[in-house]
Amino acid sequence: MKLNEIADNEGAHKGRMRVGRGIGSGKGKTGGRGVKGQKSRSGVAIKGFEGGQMPIYRRLPKRGFNQGALRADYVEVNVGRLQQAVDAKKLDASKPVDGEALVAAGVLRRVRDGVRVLGKGELTAKLDLHVAGATKGAVEAIEKAGGSVTLPAPVERKEGKRVARKKAAAEKRAAAKAE
Repeated sequence: MKLNEIADNEGAHKGRMRVGRGIGSGKGKTGGRGVKGQKSRSGVAIKGFEGGQMPIYRRLPKRGFNQGALRADYVEVNVGRLQQAVDAKKLDASKPVDGEALVAAGVLRRVRDGVRVLGKGELTAKLDLHVAGATKGAVEAIEKAGGSVTLPAPVERKEGKRVARKKAAAEKRAAAKAE
């Protein structure tokens, strides 16, 4: 066999359809585009255009709210993965384990907004974890192995004006009732 004799099996590649090559080809005249006019031309994007009438996506009101930009982006790690790192001597169980220690051990690539521990897998090492979050199962597994989980204090949210007004009105009603 020579290099110039190498070829795909028969029928492995289908040839491209050549359009606009006469009515006998089956793809002549309009070239598979169907009609004349704007839609038959290239570079046309008229989806959502309703002939100058206000489009439906602008007639209808906006609804909902997407909290994606404000939501914290945690990196997740399972307790089984922590045990693997301890067994491989990449993670020191005698020192406190936080996001930076997990990155240094190669367990995580980056910390982002914090580390959240999940409960999948077995843990036998006694670890002192300082993380942003942990599931109930993960906390149980870590405490069963003799370790501890330290979570940050919950952030108090500010009251909105509406909530403050409602509270003030309720207090006012209660004071009026008491008189």
